[in-house]
Amino acid sequence: MNDFIPVSTPELQGGNEEAYALDCIRTGWISSAGAYVKKFEQAWAEYCSMAEGVAVSSGTAALHVAIKCLPLEPGAEIILPSFTIISCATAILDAGAKPVLVDCAGDTWTMDTAAIAAKITPRTRAIMVVHIYGHPVDMDPVHALAEKHGLYVIEDAAEAHGAEYRGRRCGGLADISIFSFYANKIITTGEGGMLLTDNPEFAQRARALRNLCFRPDRRFLHTEIGHVYRMTNIQAAIGLAQTERIETFVAKKREIARIYGALLGDVAGLQLPVEKDWAKNVYWMYAVVLANDPGLDADAVSREMRVHKCDTRAFFLGLHEQPVFHDMGLFNGEAYPVTERISRKGLYLPSGVQMTEAQQGAVCEALREALG
Repeated sequence: MNDFIPVSTPELQGGNEEAYALDCIRTGWISSAGAYVKKFEQAWAEYCSMAEGVAVSSGTAALHVAIKCLPLEPGAEIILPSFTIISCATAILDAGAKPVLVDCAGDTWTMDTAAIAAKITPRTRAIMVVHIYGHPVDMDPVHALAEKHGLYVIEDAAEAHGAEYRGRRCGGLADISIFSFYANKIITTGEGGMLLTDNPEFAQRARALRNLCFRPDRRFLHTEIGHVYRMTNIQAAIGLAQTERIETFVAKKREIARIYGALLGDVAGLQLPVEKDWAKNVYWMYAVVLANDPGLDADAVSREMRVHKCDTRAFFLGLHEQPVFHDMGLFNGEAYPVTERISRKGLYLPSGVQMTEAQQGAVCEALREALG
């Protein structure tokens, strides 16, 4: 290969992004007070079949706000997968709650829903599901447990824009959901996020929390601590334009996955992503897991692929293996075998919507050479 192929190529191309952003500049409405924020909130909420959208500055900010919308007492427990990004746990801790972990499924890499029941205690207040790399969590068992035990469901759909569970879009499957619009996401505003809910009280509280908890009756009188988590009008303008073309992006992601699957289907010892019959996988990143062989290490394969000018990324390290949490007295001695295996054996391949079939062929050639 002559050109370096990064793991995620820029996704802002053409469309109305430039026109919408320029309109913000020309009108002078560049802050969070601009009209595009509300338009983006409404468009994304409607796309996910939710009543309310609250745009914020990042997916992590959305998690922080979403959890603080719930009526949680100090020490309340929230169950989540160990195999996810660290912000899922830090948002729980920031709210004064306790994260409780379960392992992930070996095929979808999403939360092992069969493991949730054993972790429910009298202090459990919510289950946080995380859709991984574009594939949804099996939600029916989650909702059954939530109904039985009177729990809230929080849906982290940061990696699942446009994905579906039994015909319903991710982000519209819980009491409150969150999205990230970071630069590598299917819909991107550079930085940014949003939470969605059908609960008007949650939405009202989220809007206060993202804006320093100014009171409507007296702006600079504060009775609660809030944050500066606002999204700018320019970001929202870009997000709105992207939302108008999301089906094009999703179709491209699925086509990239189809091509990778055809090119790599005969590689022995390589686990490819699945799509359950109840799911629509949007393959946010095309992820693969190496065989459980001591001679195969994802970091070594990734380094070898870089020699061939092909970038990759490793999987998440399990939350239970993070030193920062051990220092806090969390998860010491806990083991989650599937998470541990795939965190050491997993990597994802270049998956940006600008990928060409020729580039994908070069990536697969580099992977085969790295595997020996």
